[in-house]
Amino acid sequence: MNAILSLGKWFLIVPTLIFGMFHFMNANEMAAMAPGGSVMVYITGACLILAGISMAIGKMDKLASTLLGILFLAFILPHVQMMADDPSQMGNILKNIVMASAAFMYASAFAKDNA
Repeated sequence: MNAILSLGKWFLIVPTLIFGMFHFMNANEMAAMAPGGSVMVYITGACLILAGISMAIGKMDKLASTLLGILFLAFILPHVQMMADDPSQMGNILKNIVMASAAFMYASAFAKDNA
């Protein structure tokens, strides 16, 4: 049972790393959603990748996963604005809530540092 449960942290780490890579690969498309344009998209992508690495290696992972949860909650705002034109954005809002929840759960259950 513990082997299966320990996979849970990787279900947060891997998508976080992939989302970070997507920010670098699709910066121009995402720039319209972010204040600060492409620069903010690149900074956000770097934050996602660094948080994923931190959790994977277990260094400063409590701080990283807590900040990651806050970042995912901040991602809700652009999707709320887009809901007027695209009702399917509710899926993205729920995804961000779930990812934030997973990050906060990681911080409380898996994190190795004492931050």
